Amino acid sequence: MNPETIDLEKHIRCIADWPKKGILFRDITPLLADPKALSAAIDAFCAGYESAKIDYVAAVEARGFIFGAAVAEKLNAGFVPIRKKGKLPAETESITYDLEYGTDTLEVHRDAVKPSANVLMLDDLLATGGTMAAACELIEKIGGKIVAVAFLIELPELHGREKLKGYDIKVVIPC
Repeated sequence: MNPETIDLEKHIRCIADWPKKGILFRDITPLLADPKALSAAIDAFCAGYESAKIDYVAAVEARGFIFGAAVAEKLNAGFVPIRKKGKLPAETESITYDLEYGTDTLEVHRDAVKPSANVLMLDDLLATGGTMAAACELIEKIGGKIVAVAFLIELPELHGREKLKGYDIKVVIPC
């Protein structure tokens, strides 16, 4: 499927003042419910990486998983889940990072990637960039080489790219 044939932005529902006043939430569930839009989004994520020798696609839970596993399968790569603390059963590496109001911790299995493996990082949304910056640091900590970071949607007014300087960034739907 050619991702240019479908206007993916039309499949994103904007909900004002959710989860709190002043936030315009980008709801991806209409895109997920439409098989052609979902397929086009996955194709758009993969575009340009088919010959990049991606060994793994790593994604942060939960919405990143939706696209990450599908993109990994399409690129003939492995999938690496990056989870919140306490969700992975084997030996993990972790990173704690700052949020707007507090901190959070991400974990990955220590053996999730082979040394110097090429990793495509993926998530549904680039907002402030803190979660993806932490996820990239975590993958590099266990020996992965970040090829690029890809997002379905970017909120440029939050300047998330600033925390991801030095990485190749791809955005499927520039909102």
